[in-house]
Amino acid sequence: MSELYLFLALILLLTVLTGLWRVVSGPTAADRMVAAQLFGTTGVALVLLMSKALEMAALRDVALVFALLAVVTLVGFLTHYWPKGDGDA
Repeated sequence: MSELYLFLALILLLTVLTGLWRVVSGPTAADRMVAAQLFGTTGVALVLLMSKALEMAALRDVALVFALLAVVTLVGFLTHYWPKGDGDA
């Protein structure tokens, strides 16, 4: 069964490569941020798969920290790039 988890981790690494392409060629900062969020989500999934494949429960805690860091990164991006208006849209 651990071979299946490792195979799925390899497939997830391929999605990171496609996200890297979007970071390099993304026309806007929002496109690049979505790709960075893909990295965060895929990183969490990879760590969870490795936790299951290697039977290391501590890696689940690492995945939780990665998920929280992805949210903090998104909030930081939005506070920096979101247009500041005087009223409601």
